[in-house]
Amino acid sequence: MAIDSGRALHVSDAHHVRVMRLWIPAWVMGLGAVFTVGVDHQRAMPLEAPLDSVMPGEFEGLAGHDITLSDMEVRVAGVSDYLMRNYTGALNEGPATLSLYIGYYDRQTQGKTIHSPKNCLPGAGWEALASTGATIETDAGPVQVNRYVLQKGSQRALVLYWYQGRGRVQANEYVVKWDLLRDAATRQRTEEALVRLVVPFDTDEDRAFQLAARAAGVVISKLTLALPG
Repeated sequence: MAIDSGRALHVSDAHHVRVMRLWIPAWVMGLGAVFTVGVDHQRAMPLEAPLDSVMPGEFEGLAGHDITLSDMEVRVAGVSDYLMRNYTGALNEGPATLSLYIGYYDRQTQGKTIHSPKNCLPGAGWEALASTGATIETDAGPVQVNRYVLQKGSQRALVLYWYQGRGRVQANEYVVKWDLLRDAATRQRTEEALVRLVVPFDTDEDRAFQLAARAAGVVISKLTLALPG
């Protein structure tokens, strides 16, 4: 019986694709194993300046007040240094609050890495209403950050967060993880900061975003003064 060569080739290709797909997880695991060989042998990279010294004590007339985390909270977060500062006061549009958190890791090892806010933010009764990206203007040019809107009962908050370190500002967590593994293997450096800005709002989300975006541009530029070169 004659066999249609075109169909036979298609079947052969399909089989090849299935085999390739079966091997993809193994390749990914193998590649990860190669890169993670050096993850536990990283150089600790301390900050070049304290975080509280490079961040403004006030922002657009909002006065900053630092918050101290408990020893247990610091241990759970796994940070080497941190800054949590609330800015409160009044703008032309009325009362305003801006919360800044920076968690710095002088090195990341297995079991001690940055926790994604995607897993931490929707907690304690908060739910995510929207998740998008945003472009922030900085002294060094535009960068991308993550933008969230959260709600808890009648309360709502706009959140911007990103990762900053080793000469990069990054929002995409897959890219962050890839860069971490690559730099661990090739540079023996994994230091990085997680930065989060939160602005509560009632009805005007755009006003909250504009405040957070202006603050993000300042924070990104000022943080480079503290991060290792």
